[in-house]
Amino acid sequence: MKSIIIKCIILPILFLISIGNLQSQEALTSEQWIADLDELQKQVHENYSFLFKKIDQTTWDAEVAKLRAQIPSLAPHEVKIGLTRMVSLFEYGHTQVPFSSIAKEGVLPVNLYDFKDGIYIEGVQKGNENVLGAKLLKIGGMSVENALAAIRPVVPVENDSYFKAYGLRFLTVPAVLHAQKVIPALSKDVTVTVEKGGKVFEHTFTAVPLKALSRDYGFTIPNETWVSVRQQDTTPLYLKELNEKFYFFEYVEDSKTLYVRQSSVFNDDSETLADFYKRLFAFIDSNDIEKLVYDVRLNGGGNNYNNKALIKGLMARPHINKRGSFFFIIGRNTFSACQNLTNEIENYTEAILVGEPTAENKNFYGDARRVTLPNSKMNAYLSYAWWQDMPQWENKDWTIPNIAVRMSFEDYVTNQDPVLAAAMNYTDTGFILDPLEHLTQLFTEGKMEQFAADALQIAKDPSYEYSDFEKEFGEAAYRVFSQGATDAGLFMMQLLTQAYPDSASVWYQLASAQEQLQQKEEAITNYKKVIALDPNGTLANTVQKRLSKLAE
Repeated sequence: MKSIIIKCIILPILFLISIGNLQSQEALTSEQWIADLDELQKQVHENYSFLFKKIDQTTWDAEVAKLRAQIPSLAPHEVKIGLTRMVSLFEYGHTQVPFSSIAKEGVLPVNLYDFKDGIYIEGVQKGNENVLGAKLLKIGGMSVENALAAIRPVVPVENDSYFKAYGLRFLTVPAVLHAQKVIPALSKDVTVTVEKGGKVFEHTFTAVPLKALSRDYGFTIPNETWVSVRQQDTTPLYLKELNEKFYFFEYVEDSKTLYVRQSSVFNDDSETLADFYKRLFAFIDSNDIEKLVYDVRLNGGGNNYNNKALIKGLMARPHINKRGSFFFIIGRNTFSACQNLTNEIENYTEAILVGEPTAENKNFYGDARRVTLPNSKMNAYLSYAWWQDMPQWENKDWTIPNIAVRMSFEDYVTNQDPVLAAAMNYTDTGFILDPLEHLTQLFTEGKMEQFAADALQIAKDPSYEYSDFEKEFGEAAYRVFSQGATDAGLFMMQLLTQAYPDSASVWYQLASAQEQLQQKEEAITNYKKVIALDPNGTLANTVQKRLSKLAE
């Protein structure tokens, strides 16, 4: 029998498993909790030291020592969340303590979603309908921004997209809220402050068992006890048959567009992915299709051996695998084996990526093994397999779209899909898919006026909001300057100050270049702008020394 190794399959949503005998944790002594922490530390150092990639061993051990000293004064739920923080410090989504470990005792009966215009209450258990569709302002007495910052260390955050997709649920766990000092005392009743219909008011949620939740892919599943804010009279394509099957496609005849939604890299019970791909490509070959829109924004992964047939099928069809004809939608749930798929799409196809950044690093640790702590019986999952689809110098925190699009709250409620609309309405005129490549071409051709105009337009265009244009353009300016083209480099740096006038770092870069060119007065003026913008920042001390030297 052929052995099949399933890669990158442990997803946050699949971690909702029993951890056994939670009641016994209440009776553990401080010594027993400390022994569990010591065992975790031992396992990490002896078997998983390669995880020290984003955090060094010294820093991690110092955090462990801090928790060890605190344990005698902590309640059991605080210790569990402390252990969770230790694992989350590695910042790999597969490396985690299961959400159920800290949420099983109770969660608030609410589903939150981070839209373009804020965090809203997307769904509630009946009895809480008065806050359905409200914008969340505070948890307890803490602003939602500060509450998010407080709980973030508990979440195995790979990047900001991961936190939006999988981290908000931690905001609904009273035990987490108390342990992270969002609320002053552990209680099943948590009061929130919301805004709805122009009115600001408070509402108190009472925690329910974890199993009482009704949601999937980050959205509420309406039933006899749960209601969603989304209008249920129609269903947008990205949600169509979402809870019935992992994948489906639909032909939009008037625009000759084939829309495909794949929400898993696992096989569906009703149809294997191999059979689905055969059916999909047979349809493509026998119909007049001008655009293919492939949507994996809700795809949390699976078995990445299943990806090959899709890539091969796309590469064999150059009439559809070309710029302007093939669109690949990614998003905050795109994770694990679907990150591998996204990497392959980038490497081997001509797809235009649309949507939000993925939840996974391009290269990442996946495939976690379970480590059961001896006394509490808590399970930690520690990753052991390094997946590197990209050269190390091309590794990034996430894959960003060529065209950035996010849903607003109103879009969601009214079943609009601006992400799909961006793909459907795209025409190969005007939009710059690769800003740096485009600007490099203009620079090489000496078209400096257009270079300047396009650079400023790109810096302000929300379609590029996830691109770190300030950093990348600044690095390009430095390279040009340091290679001897000082006038051109200085011109680029001055453009950056126009695009980002509130950035201390771009003014520092310009001032430093002017100092090197002995443009003393200009350098002094711009160094002073750095201090005015960020008087207590890391650059301020350096700038003061530069100013003192220039004053000599």
